[in-house]
Amino acid sequence: MGNTDQRGTAWHYRAEQQGEENNHYTGPIPVADVERRLFNWNAVSRRVSVEVAADVATMTHLDEQGVPMRWKVIEDKQAICRDDTEHLMGIFSPGYQMHAYREWLVSTVADILDDDLSISSAGLLRGGAVAWVEVSVPESITTPEGVVFRPNLLATTSFDGPIATTFKRTITDVVCDNTRSAALAESGETFKVRHSRNSRARLGAAREALALVHTIADDFTREVQQLCGTPVTHTEWLRFLETYVPRVRNGMALTGRAETLADKKRYMLNRLYRHDQRVAPWAGTAHGVIQAINTYEHHEGTVRGTTGSERNMLRTVAGDFAKIDRHALNTLTRVLG
Repeated sequence: MGNTDQRGTAWHYRAEQQGEENNHYTGPIPVADVERRLFNWNAVSRRVSVEVAADVATMTHLDEQGVPMRWKVIEDKQAICRDDTEHLMGIFSPGYQMHAYREWLVSTVADILDDDLSISSAGLLRGGAVAWVEVSVPESITTPEGVVFRPNLLATTSFDGPIATTFKRTITDVVCDNTRSAALAESGETFKVRHSRNSRARLGAAREALALVHTIADDFTREVQQLCGTPVTHTEWLRFLETYVPRVRNGMALTGRAETLADKKRYMLNRLYRHDQRVAPWAGTAHGVIQAINTYEHHEGTVRGTTGSERNMLRTVAGDFAKIDRHALNTLTRVLG
């Protein structure tokens, strides 16, 4: 995380978890540090084998029961591993093209850095299988409605399959450190490159796509103005909760644990909307509704199998938060309509 002198530490920062080198920078994150601390290894292709039965003449080893076995190479598969730890990140067909982090994330991002843009965050997820580098402006922007935000451009790719190499516009809501979309009702400005044999031909176009960071502020300011100018009455808010977190599914009332979870989510959303300073100042508007949903998903939802910070970053790079926000807006539009 960078520029903490102006932004403060991230919500997930814990001083006791810092090692010999702090992962928060008071100013911009140097490109060289991103390469040294995160991307100082290579992804390599390894052959994939399966264990099959064998006789004494063909065996390569004994299994746990002492039965002769051998390794059979699967020719139409390759494993992508880290060359420093041999951690397995993904298994693909031979046509899969690796997008090296230093080339696709660091080099492309470095091309657009200037006095107004710097690396604001970078990291690895899933043992290195997913990576991101985020570029943003140092100073936050405040809209006339009192929404303080920071425009970013997120570059991300992976070695485990689900995430194509992606360059997209995002917004950080400064009051809560949430990620928002730059265009709620649309798919947003996103440029994707799949891991195919011809992907390298699109690297130049990816560099051009990064320039979109300069267009985000005006777009999001207009979006906030529109949302804050859309009134939501108390009755409409309750109807939104009934629709967004229904107590009835497929004509049947929820019972047991499902009912309990739905009531808990409604209670937490209403508490955020009415009383939480990350949301309550905009209660009574469409912006307040979207902010309640977005804040709940970032900070209140159940986390399983990972940390809250890693879950949130995975959902950011995968575009999940943008989908959640658009679903909330579409639901609210139906209620108001």
